[in-house]
Amino acid sequence: MKGVERADRGGVESEPDGRRRGASGLERQRPVVEVVGLSAVAGGVILVDGVDFAVWAGEVTALVGASGSGKTTSALALLGEHSEGVTLSGSVEVDGRLVVDSNGVTGAAVGVRGRVVAYMPQHPGSALNPARRIGAGLSELGKLHHPGEEVVGEALRGAQLPSDRATLRRFPHQFSGGQRQRVALAQALTCRPKVLVLDEPSTGLDSITRLQLVEELKELAAAGLGILLLSHDLELVRALAHRVVVLDAGQVVGDVLPTATQLPATQGTQQQTEPLLQAMNVSASLRTRGRDPILQEVDLAVPPGGCVGVVGRSGSGKTTLARCLAGLHERQTGRITLAGEDLPVLRKRTPDQTRQVQYVWQEVRGSFDERRLVDEQVARTAIRLRGVTPSKARAEAVATLARLGVSAHTAARPPSRLSGGELQRAALARALLAHPEVLICDEITTALDEHGTSLVVELLNELKTQGTALVWISHDLGLVAQVSDHVLVLDAGRVVEQGPPATVMTKPDTELTQRLVRAARIGHRPPEPPPVLTSSADTRSEPHR
Repeated sequence: MKGVERADRGGVESEPDGRRRGASGLERQRPVVEVVGLSAVAGGVILVDGVDFAVWAGEVTALVGASGSGKTTSALALLGEHSEGVTLSGSVEVDGRLVVDSNGVTGAAVGVRGRVVAYMPQHPGSALNPARRIGAGLSELGKLHHPGEEVVGEALRGAQLPSDRATLRRFPHQFSGGQRQRVALAQALTCRPKVLVLDEPSTGLDSITRLQLVEELKELAAAGLGILLLSHDLELVRALAHRVVVLDAGQVVGDVLPTATQLPATQGTQQQTEPLLQAMNVSASLRTRGRDPILQEVDLAVPPGGCVGVVGRSGSGKTTLARCLAGLHERQTGRITLAGEDLPVLRKRTPDQTRQVQYVWQEVRGSFDERRLVDEQVARTAIRLRGVTPSKARAEAVATLARLGVSAHTAARPPSRLSGGELQRAALARALLAHPEVLICDEITTALDEHGTSLVVELLNELKTQGTALVWISHDLGLVAQVSDHVLVLDAGRVVEQGPPATVMTKPDTELTQRLVRAARIGHRPPEPPPVLTSSADTRSEPHR
């Protein structure tokens, strides 16, 4: 089968007909998923062209490739699903049922969704109902697929979430981005599927939780679950995958992972300048009068052309800090200044203050209007905040998107027709068209491969030389070390360590930072117990719309 790697784990090899031969030569087993010649076309554009891969029970098959290479389109075909205007053809067989044939999606597709194949999307916010508590959604799924059985607690434990009443009564917006990722995983596990499709499952996870995820997925596979993994996280793929399928421009191009690039840490900015953006003794809470605190007495200073990196576990308060700086979280105390002048909450800022401080948040898909083309939405920033003419704004939008690797043809589509990585770069371009003095970046490279990340870093480094100040929030410690001049480590809403990245990453003082650094390389340490979610967790990750 083209593009399917022969794995040497346990002496397992693939026969030409898709069967599996064990080390004894006696075992005969067909894959639970078999995809042959899968193609996807939208408006005359070929999205996927003749893709072959298979998933076996008890094993992990990984689809890797650049943003827009066809990974998500190929994975959704297992459920007989596709974006609007896309036509599927080829052969997709799941658990003995033909889901896609030469005429498109078959009637058997309905029968495999949930109980046979469960899908966890790249952006967890799109899989969660914002108006329902997570416990109600999980219970409904359990009753639908396994009536009379207790599956919710099991699913939550599998997703490394507590199953207490307080957690079950939370709404999706009351979790951090990384925590919402685990809630979406719990939804998929509630179905008890035979095949689990994970689209970028490590997005938004800190290094400790990511390591725990690896061990949990290994256990699920060992219990007989077939897993299709879509990821740019090469270390995650190496730790889990039995087979690798490399996609490029919708075609299978190989079965060998590229070599990961090691990013050097910077020594930090030595020059002493007045801060452009400064936060002094900033605290934030969920409720009025400081009740349910989620950020406590945080200080931050970013000089012109500088970059402060913010790291910490999921739910430690990183996104809340970003929202305070952007003026989106109003239940805050302390002082935030821009060039020495007080910076109020967003609704009280002048248009120029809004232009000067731009925020690119973690889950970008929900920030785009599905009824309008992406390039129009990117250009609108320059029109509204800088008074640029529509024609000039569109030209700037196209040029900036091109710098970030998103073609004009791709950008002239609605958001649903862009991959997660393409949309992530479009969100960055939209903020850059404001020509901000301060750019707050909240996990802006989670959906990008190394090439896409390098394009983002190259452009932002260029802006830094022109005086733009950056606040960079990320779980990728190597990337933070590369781009930042100073690093803050948050835990339970407080700064527990700070300093130059080379020092913090190589000689950490606190136990938390030591654990984060140790866990950054998968497989070096045994997993640690997951954190208990408390009311002090970071609960703000999405803008109010």
